[in-house]
Amino acid sequence: MRVVDIMTQLEAKYPGQSEYLQAVGEVLTSIEEVYNGHPEFEKARIIEQLVEPDRIFIFKVPWVDDSGDVHVNTGYRVQFNNAIGPYKGGLRFHPSVSLSSLKFLGFEQTFKNALTSLPMGGAKGGSDFTIKGRSNAEVMRFCQSFMLELWRNIGPDTDVPAGDIGVGAREIGYMYGMYKKLARENTGTFTGKGLSYGGSLIRPEATGFGGLYFVHQMLQEHGIDIKGKTVAISGFGNVAWGAALKATELGAKVVTISGPDGYIYDPEGISGKKIDYMLELRASGQDIVEPYAEEFPNAEFYADKRPWERKVDIALPCAIQNELNAEDAQALMDNDVTCVAEISNMGCTAEAVELFLHHKMLFAPGKAVNAGGVATSGLEMTQNAMHLNWSEAEVDEKLHFIMSNIHKQCVKFGTEKDGYINYVKGANIAGFMKVADAMMAQGVV
Repeated sequence: MRVVDIMTQLEAKYPGQSEYLQAVGEVLTSIEEVYNGHPEFEKARIIEQLVEPDRIFIFKVPWVDDSGDVHVNTGYRVQFNNAIGPYKGGLRFHPSVSLSSLKFLGFEQTFKNALTSLPMGGAKGGSDFTIKGRSNAEVMRFCQSFMLELWRNIGPDTDVPAGDIGVGAREIGYMYGMYKKLARENTGTFTGKGLSYGGSLIRPEATGFGGLYFVHQMLQEHGIDIKGKTVAISGFGNVAWGAALKATELGAKVVTISGPDGYIYDPEGISGKKIDYMLELRASGQDIVEPYAEEFPNAEFYADKRPWERKVDIALPCAIQNELNAEDAQALMDNDVTCVAEISNMGCTAEAVELFLHHKMLFAPGKAVNAGGVATSGLEMTQNAMHLNWSEAEVDEKLHFIMSNIHKQCVKFGTEKDGYINYVKGANIAGFMKVADAMMAQGVV
């Protein structure tokens, strides 16, 4: 395999799909040497099979607002790879949703799910619909219309969607209710469900919790104590909330959160009622963080800026893809940052990642760091299949074990000759080998 040749072909075939091409290029570069050591992979054209989704559904989603006006959005489901289990991945409702972003997310999800060691394939979906400014009734009608088209192509052993940006417990409830009515079955077809109808404890916090478990172990591997370290977090939704909770519990001090309007710097630390206030901000529907500085006067708000200019020990992107660029990476390194870990999917640009790896920084990619969310979704699927509920302690213990195992895989495959642990390489090779071996065993299908 020559990465340059494959990327040239993909760029010609899918011009403009920058996020998808970025994700594929990063993985192929990491696994090239290992792949070329397995001629059986080349003979079976594993890479050519792996970079293409199994199938893509694109459909219109018509719905009626409270004024009686008709709107039409576009819905997607990208079923990327099911070599190791049913398709699994979130649904995202956001104006930025495109085929490129969902192909990138589905591709990443395939490897992320493989790293969990749970039997889950990779998928992603969503719509360019936005919940912002919409009533509960409007959101319900949209979700029901979305499900009217998608329901035939999902199921507990086929494809199990979850939430993502713009899709929380409310939206999952509306979609699952419509699915249940149409399919005439009550099964674990969605994860992220409410606790009253099959949901799992700690699922909302799981991505942030899992991310901090990984970071904690990453620091321990290098003889560094997380206690007393300052942490910059971006975003202020469930992921950032979970990360702030667990970072504080582990003895670190979170000093930033951010939104589309700018970021908050709180030198006293974001803990206790301040973390609770993050949920109030999100629930308000304003999608801004400036009110935090009004609620807590000792905090400072910086409009139209990102938190990566602050001097901190640990930087955790928790918002959206490519939110931390090369300039931000350089600023963090100039301020002697100890560790950077993507809790958002592909939170750093390719140029930023290259800088971190070139300088042999402690850096970990999203497919490893943020796997706690889908891991807990997998645990929810298990609970549903067994018709039981585990306690919060049981779910948390299993999550901790899974994240520890992911870290071990990254160390195993990512340790270089000079002792530097390239977590990007480690995560990509570990995930790829599991998926490739499964694909080889199942033949050309």
